[in-house]
Amino acid sequence: MTSTGHSQCDRAAAHAHAAPVGAAHPRLVLATCILASSLAFVDGSVVNVALPAIGQALDAPAGGLQWIVNGYLLPLSALLLLGGAAGDRWGRRPLLLAGILVFGLASLGCALAPGLATLVVARFVQGCGAAMLMPTSLAVLGDTFSGEARGRAIGLWAAAGAIAGAVGPVLGGVLVDWVGWRAVFLINLPLAAAAFLLALRAVPATTARPGQSLDWPGALLATAGLGLVSWGLTEGAGSLGWSAATLGGTGLGLAALLLFLAVERRRGEAAMMPLALFGSGAFTGLTLLTLLVYGALGGLFVLLPFVLIQAGGYSASMAGAALLPLPLLLAVFSPLAGSLAGRFGPRLLLTTGPALVAAGFLMMLRIAPAAAYWTQVLPALLVVSIGLAGAVAPLTAAVLASVGPEHTGSASGLNSAVARTGGLVATALIGPVLLTTGAALVDAFHIAAISAAVSCLGAALAAFLMIGGLPPAHAPAPSR
Repeated sequence: MTSTGHSQCDRAAAHAHAAPVGAAHPRLVLATCILASSLAFVDGSVVNVALPAIGQALDAPAGGLQWIVNGYLLPLSALLLLGGAAGDRWGRRPLLLAGILVFGLASLGCALAPGLATLVVARFVQGCGAAMLMPTSLAVLGDTFSGEARGRAIGLWAAAGAIAGAVGPVLGGVLVDWVGWRAVFLINLPLAAAAFLLALRAVPATTARPGQSLDWPGALLATAGLGLVSWGLTEGAGSLGWSAATLGGTGLGLAALLLFLAVERRRGEAAMMPLALFGSGAFTGLTLLTLLVYGALGGLFVLLPFVLIQAGGYSASMAGAALLPLPLLLAVFSPLAGSLAGRFGPRLLLTTGPALVAAGFLMMLRIAPAAAYWTQVLPALLVVSIGLAGAVAPLTAAVLASVGPEHTGSASGLNSAVARTGGLVATALIGPVLLTTGAALVDAFHIAAISAAVSCLGAALAAFLMIGGLPPAHAPAPSR
């Protein structure tokens, strides 16, 4: 569920491509892009409900379960912006085909993994494939359609992503209960094969720009920095404790990230993360809001199905279905939130929305070991969903309004990458919860819920203090 709302900022990048190249079969192009991106959307949520079964089958410790999630999020967070630039450099069609192929082969590797280490490596490769195909599928839509048709195509793409994100946990739970956890990854194979064949048939070739250099130093430093910080936080908060190794690893990761900032500053507009974006205080505040809100969601929506299964006695399919109110209510309330943001400006909703999400997380303190769904779980999810709708719907418009038109593509892509980075960091910190069992597991979950609430209140404060200058603007139709 951590992908909820991400396509709001992902899809804005498609609008940055102003010159469509046309296609002989535009409907097939749309179907191809929807199918390809759905691979990543489904995989971002489907694995969460399979974690208990995977842990039991592979005898994986808590830290290993965290890396099953973070092995996918790490390259997606670090390489998402590079993936978009690579499509410009080598052509979108070859990169889309490569991304689908990499994702499909990595899914097969996950399904056949004999142990935890192999599974984590395959998940990392999956994330690399997703970082290639997600921005490229949007760029292909931007190239193929123009004007009102482009808006409709991107809206359909976003709606399909919402459906995929909603169906993912339920589908994953059913597959785990009836077939086994390996089927969660095998289901990707026919989807990837269909997307690959459609791309060969329908996606037109675009002109590559061989003179454009890619920010490989920035990509390597971002990946190494995020990877070391994630490892240090995972092991420091988990089984190893805060030893010289974990502190040293975290320190090296932070040093790599500082060096990454120095490299990006030197590359200027050629950087994968142009630092000129942060000259806008509003953009900085929106970036902080995104990191804090999606960090809270990333941690809690890995933990919630885990707690429901391990402490509440839910089946995997029941735990997946328990999360359905979130995307459904987002679909209902996001249009209203977008309309209000267009009339009154984003500051009010981006302040009250995260605050309401925080209230929903605090309501999760009522979840007991028996985990009664209708009286304990559902009310909290309803409040979180309504608050998240208020935050997600205006976010894309606010991000785009906070920077100049020359930076809209970079700003939307960076905001999406930051959302995934929030989930990456949060997942690295939940080890102590995954290490516990029984009633102690619920107590540890309550501590995590309080931490998530504090994070969301911090996001509300950032919105209130830093984005007051943004004018009212009509937000794009929300995806989730």
